[in-house]
Amino acid sequence: MIRVLIADDQMLVRAGVSLLLRTAGSFDVVGEAGDGLETVRLADRLRPDVVLMDLRMPRMDGIEATRRILESQPAARILVLTTFADDGSVYGALGAGAIGYLVKDGAPEELIDAVRRAARGEPMLAAAVLSRVVDRAVTAHAAERPTDDRSVDRRLLTDREREVLTLVGAGLSNAEIGARLHLGVTTVKTHVSAAMEKLRLRNRVQAAVTAHRLGLVDDDFRPVPNP
Repeated sequence: MIRVLIADDQMLVRAGVSLLLRTAGSFDVVGEAGDGLETVRLADRLRPDVVLMDLRMPRMDGIEATRRILESQPAARILVLTTFADDGSVYGALGAGAIGYLVKDGAPEELIDAVRRAARGEPMLAAAVLSRVVDRAVTAHAAERPTDDRSVDRRLLTDREREVLTLVGAGLSNAEIGARLHLGVTTVKTHVSAAMEKLRLRNRVQAAVTAHRLGLVDDDFRPVPNP
């Protein structure tokens, strides 16, 4: 069971998310918090696997709460669930250490999948947020002179590693990639790790940015045929 703490200042939102997770199975909602300070206290006491974190809350906002939780629990997974997707909110939360960022207008299935992926340590960004992150990264990269062509040379990858990186760039989880390519999840993980090591990438967000930069996915994060 994945232990989840829900932090949101709206009681109806907490109740709805709690019901959704309990109905989906494999989740144990261990607590709910209505403000950032309470979230930090409950996270310290309950030690959840995943904290679903709103950003605009009384007494302490979600970004500061994320920072404080990770100071005492570096292995905690903080998944933002908010109404706001402006640059300040997105980069503030990711900079504080959040593993993922969702907006509340997403599909219920997306939230369920994101919590499961967060528990496994896989970053998850809503499509609009990923687009914002990729655009900023690509713009920043274009303004800099590359110091090492290895970091953007897809010729370093095998055909299978390039195929897997493309699907990472399209936002698929390891299980989804395995189903698409008829591979076991362990095999997918091996290919993802190999591609990231060769391209000197630290996480799946960087992998998505690189897949976009190399032309493996288009601006809507769809795989590009025969790039």
